[in-house]
Amino acid sequence: MKPEPLGTGAPAPGAEPHLQRRFGLVQATALNMTNMIGIGPFITIPALMSALNGPQAMLGWLAAVLITIPDAMVWGELGAALPGSGGSYVYLREGFGRETFGRLMAFLFVWQFLLSGPLEIASGYIGFAQYLKYVWPELSVPQVKLVAVAIGGLNILLLYRQITSIGRITVSLWIGTLLTTLAVIVTGAMHFDAQLAFDFPPNSFQFSLGFLLGLGAATRVGVYDYLGYYDVCYIGEEVKEPGKVIPRSIIMSIVAVALIYIAINLSIIGVVPWREFVPAGDPPPPVVSFFMQKVYGSTVAAVFTWMILWTAFGSCFALLLGYSRIPYAAAQDGCFFRVFGRLHPTRNFPHLSLLLIGGVAIGCSFLPLLTVIDALLVTRVLVQFIGQVFAVMLLRKRSPNLERPYRIWLYPLPPLLALAGWLFIFSTYDVRLKNYGVTTLVLGLAAFLLWARAARLWPFRSAAAAPGSAPS
Repeated sequence: MKPEPLGTGAPAPGAEPHLQRRFGLVQATALNMTNMIGIGPFITIPALMSALNGPQAMLGWLAAVLITIPDAMVWGELGAALPGSGGSYVYLREGFGRETFGRLMAFLFVWQFLLSGPLEIASGYIGFAQYLKYVWPELSVPQVKLVAVAIGGLNILLLYRQITSIGRITVSLWIGTLLTTLAVIVTGAMHFDAQLAFDFPPNSFQFSLGFLLGLGAATRVGVYDYLGYYDVCYIGEEVKEPGKVIPRSIIMSIVAVALIYIAINLSIIGVVPWREFVPAGDPPPPVVSFFMQKVYGSTVAAVFTWMILWTAFGSCFALLLGYSRIPYAAAQDGCFFRVFGRLHPTRNFPHLSLLLIGGVAIGCSFLPLLTVIDALLVTRVLVQFIGQVFAVMLLRKRSPNLERPYRIWLYPLPPLLALAGWLFIFSTYDVRLKNYGVTTLVLGLAAFLLWARAARLWPFRSAAAAPGSAPS
């Protein structure tokens, strides 16, 4: 039987408020790219360079592309075939079986997401506050934290509205993001010093265990910077012609942003010697502001820093928009508290889910930046990214007749390449972070078993006898 994706049917007369399909290709690509670029490359270049102690660390961005492009194909096929709100939640549930292991995987995804999603948003708030300190140096540490809280609150306020106006806000933030990155690239091209940019230390490319671990660290930073190429999948129920728009926007976003990142990195290290910001501190220095100051002086650097702040806010906006739909989708399906499955009675958006994710993100903004980045990625790799690779392959076997407007090119090679990449990333974490990821997974499994036993669902009740939805 063909699985029913969430929210694809037309509402009956007098039905409850429903999500509206308003996002086209331009808005979807804008959402993805705004999320991807955001503050990421502006705050992580020092950490990237520190991973391998020199410009050769840009191999981390290349390795990240080799992982994320085949993974983008996985997202594209799943998103086109199952265009419901919640993204990975829907894909894992349908791929592993709605009433058996799919229920477990969907639960584990929501379990880890309630921390990893807000952590990703919080990294943007932290980066925003870091760059604000450049133009407002008298800010104390407590005041910087209060800025992050205020930005989180403003983000929630702007998203507390219908998707129609959100599409326009997204495109305007995207334009600001593109202008900011273009200014960096053009400035770097005009003042580029190749000898400075390619100032490799001795034995830079000598293969060893240390080099491999350093490459893993650089790749993790690169993957963090690319996160968001799939953001449109979380609002699949609000996308026009999702079978075409979702895969196209994902592929277009990741290719465009990969080129932008390489250009940004070369622009900066071709003007500012990499040894000036390596090793990176925590939080790392606002290197792009220093870059503009070196070329144009402090006044222009201050103006440009405000452009970076615009970009950072746009990224957080895009993230919170997409991620607020995940608890909503889980609640609609009976795998999360039902209260979060409600839509606003007049504006038709999941307001309680938005408040939950937004509030947790504000709390996470009090943590150190590098802790936030490592913690969000290690938990996400095990369930979401690796889980989806198996989900797309299982779905091919379980539902061969499912309509697939987009099919992975050269299948099954891309999913296997993505799987190898995610396993490589996890293997390069230190033991403490590996234990954190595994512990999170084990606790999630225990929580699922307790919940399933109380609700008398699989595996404590046969799949055939399981109800369509579980009690909250």
